[in-house]
Amino acid sequence: MTVEMKQVVLEKVAIGQVSAQIYQDGEAAKCSPVLLYFHGGAFLRSGLEDCPLARCFAATGAIVVVPDYTAPLGGVFPHPLEVGFSIFCALAKKRAGFGDRKSLLIVAGAEAGANIAAAVALKARDQFASELDGQVLASPLLDPFMGSASFRNADDIGMRRTWEAGWAHYLSGGICHPYAAPSMCSRLGGVAPALVLTSQDDPLRDETAGYAKQLTDAGARVQSHTLPAATGWPSVYGGTVTDAPTWQEAVGRHFTNFIRDLGPS
Repeated sequence: MTVEMKQVVLEKVAIGQVSAQIYQDGEAAKCSPVLLYFHGGAFLRSGLEDCPLARCFAATGAIVVVPDYTAPLGGVFPHPLEVGFSIFCALAKKRAGFGDRKSLLIVAGAEAGANIAAAVALKARDQFASELDGQVLASPLLDPFMGSASFRNADDIGMRRTWEAGWAHYLSGGICHPYAAPSMCSRLGGVAPALVLTSQDDPLRDETAGYAKQLTDAGARVQSHTLPAATGWPSVYGGTVTDAPTWQEAVGRHFTNFIRDLGPS
């Protein structure tokens, strides 16, 4: 499949216009899944860049919407979540011109973006229980204490200081609500089914696996996959890797299986 990317402005969003990129295969079906994808960047990045993970999902037939979610209100909690949830609400209304009413609606993200996706899923559970069909969390940045065993390897990919600065920035409003750090949420029952992805050499591996277990223990449907080391996986959120990325085939397969298991909208 040949994935095309175009720049758009999302008009019908409660907080105002939001710039976005749309990744879509030219032969995608009208009822293709609609994936609202939040990019990584440790809560510090604004602006839109090419997104290999979004391309990977689009290559399976999904319509992937990647918004510049920190631009309208800034990157301090709860603003990115407010923007993300407003976009979700807009897509929930007849998919806002993407796909159709039969299209599955899924939130997704990598690293800090996966934190936003997980928080949108929690808020959707609280306010729009029937509107969200699934969530895809790629190495979610969930633990503001950065205390997991695998996090000790953050220096190996050059991310420790970035993540420390990112958490300090995101929580600088003085609020640590469960929506800000979903792994600290004590009420996870009823959230949308989840596909959770990490790798053996991912410093976020332990908090990713821990959240997958929390979801499972709460009764959520979870597919959790840990890719082998040396697939270049940490590059999806800006980590320095020496191996050429080879994660695409496995991730595309896991995503396809996840969509299949979700069934019709």
